[in-house]
This record gives sequence, C-alpha cells and structure tokens, in this order.
Amino acid sequence: MVEAQTWTTRRMSNPRLDTTANDQVLDIPATPPGDVRNNNAYTGGSYFSPTVTTALIIASWYCSNIGVLLLNKYLLSIYGYRYPIFLTMLHMIACAAYSYASINFLEIVPLQHIHSKRQFFKILALSAIFCFSVVCGNTSLRYIPVSFNQAIGATTPFFTAVFAFIITCKKETGEVYLALLPVVFGIVIASNSEPLFHLFGFLICVGSTAGRALKSVVQGILLTSEAEKLHSMNLLLYMAPMAALILLPFTLYIEGNVAAVTVEKARGDRFIFFLLIGNATVAYLVNLTNFLVTKHTSALTLQVLGNAKAAVAAVVSVLIFKNPVNVMGITGFAVTIMGVVLYSEAKKRSKVTTH
Repeated sequence: MVEAQTWTTRRMSNPRLDTTANDQVLDIPATPPGDVRNNNAYTGGSYFSPTVTTALIIASWYCSNIGVLLLNKYLLSIYGYRYPIFLTMLHMIACAAYSYASINFLEIVPLQHIHSKRQFFKILALSAIFCFSVVCGNTSLRYIPVSFNQAIGATTPFFTAVFAFIITCKKETGEVYLALLPVVFGIVIASNSEPLFHLFGFLICVGSTAGRALKSVVQGILLTSEAEKLHSMNLLLYMAPMAALILLPFTLYIEGNVAAVTVEKARGDRFIFFLLIGNATVAYLVNLTNFLVTKHTSALTLQVLGNAKAAVAAVVSVLIFKNPVNVMGITGFAVTIMGVVLYSEAKKRSKVTTH
C-alpha cells in the first residue's frame, strides 16, 4: 500500500513553495474612501473639479429656467405666435424625444418600465394635470409680464398646503401656516400695484400655479409604492408623450391648423423654426438640469435655488422687455419671496420635530 502523501510533505517537497524560512506578505493598500475617489476622479477623466462642475450645472439650471420663460414671452407676446397650446405640445414632443435618447442611448438613468394598467392610468392622470398647468402658464405670458408671472408662481407653497389638507387631510404646524400669510399678502400687494395687470392673465396664471401644486400632491399619493415609483426622468419619458396626445385635439379645435400657419409664417421668416426648436429644447433642459442639480447637490438646494430664481427671472425680464414696475410691486414680490423662505424653514423645522 502506498502511503498517502500529506499536504505538508507535498509542500515541503517543492522548494519553490517553501515559505517557512522567509514568509513574504503582500502589502495591499486599502481602498480609499468614496469622497477621496470622487475628488480625485476628475483628474483622470474630466477637465473640471466637482466644485466647478456643480457651479456649471447650477448656472445651466438658471439659464434654462429663465431662458424658457423669456422665449415663451417673446414668442407668445412680442413675436406674435399666439398658439400656447401648440407651443406646449411641441415642448412635450421634444421632452419625449430627448428623454428617450438620454435614457436609452446616453443612459443618464436606468430605464424603468410601466408594470400595470393601474400605474399607466395614474401617470395619465398626472399628465392631464401637467398639461393644464403648463398650458395655463404659457398662456398667461401673452397677457402679463414675466415678473408678475413669477410673483404669482412663488405662491405655489400656499396651494400645496391647501391641496395637501383637502385631499390627504394633512395638517401642518401653526408656524408653517403663519409663514404662508406673507406669501399671500405679498401677491395681493403686487397684484393691486401691477401697472400691466390683466384679469384673465392673472387668473390663468393662478390656475397654472394651483395645477403645479396639485400635481406634486397627487404624485405623492399615486406613486407611493416602491413598485410604482419612477425616477423623475423616467416619469417625464412617459408623461411627455401622453401630454402631447392630450393636447393634440385641443390645439386642433381651439387654435385650428397651426402647423399650416407655422409653415406659412416660415416662408416669410425662417427664424421661426429656430425659435420653436430652441424653445422646445430649452424646455427639456429645464427638466434635465433639475435632475442634475438634485443629483450633484440636494433637493433642498434645488428648493433654495428656486426661491432665488423667481427674483432673478423677474429682474432679467424687466431689463430685457422694459415692462414698467413700481415700488409697491417690488415690495409685494419681496414679501412673497420672504414668505416662501420662511415657509421652507418652517417645513424643515417641523420635519425635524416629527422625526
């Protein structure tokens, strides 16, 4: 019988594997922490540091948000392209096309699918509210200045609190409700002193603001389960084509054959095509930069930037369009913005106390 060779004898019989005399230990460096890797990553594959990248993204966010407002105002009020529903439909078509390319080819976020009819109809309901809000907002720019439009839009927290209470019976703290008083009071002052006040423009802008608040509340209710939650860019991918289809019969019935009118206009001024394509592209960039700002900073930073955006947009629009303003209007706008800031702080404190 042959004696079984043990591992020790096999190891000792091979001089190359003999490490008893001089054990060698490989010194493997520790993996650096995530923040170190992220801070050093740009030196290998990017031209900008994280700070510069974030600053550029925030600047792009401001440019796209203010740019789409100014372009809408120019097209609908000054250029004379008086088709806000068709313009909004172009925005939705562009958002659908750019979202498809961004998710499927550029892979900025993973593609998510709609898993049920129930989820589909929930997104369809959000699309209908989204349509109402955007069309009203664009239409209001035909009648009122951008500065007044932004002052009214700053009252979104008030409508959000109202809808949250009506629909979900959610009650806020007394401090939160008190912070909403200057939001409303400021817009009352601004409305009474607005030199270019237009009742219909004011009402549909209020409708747009209320629609935006309603969408945020309804979205929080409808897409609550983990299986139905969609990333903001995926939600846009599905909402945009639905919104375009919803708007199609309305633009045909109310605005007529806009496509033929647009082609006829282009024969005399081809710049209209560049205006429409540029306007629709910037409308998509608003959504993309919203996502990028949140990704590189936080949702709170986006909220703070949003508070400042209204004031910046108002100032820029006054400088470009030269619409008249007065001290009372500026005071009312400032009071509203102050109320929004107080509301944001009160909401933060209420969340800390509840948790």
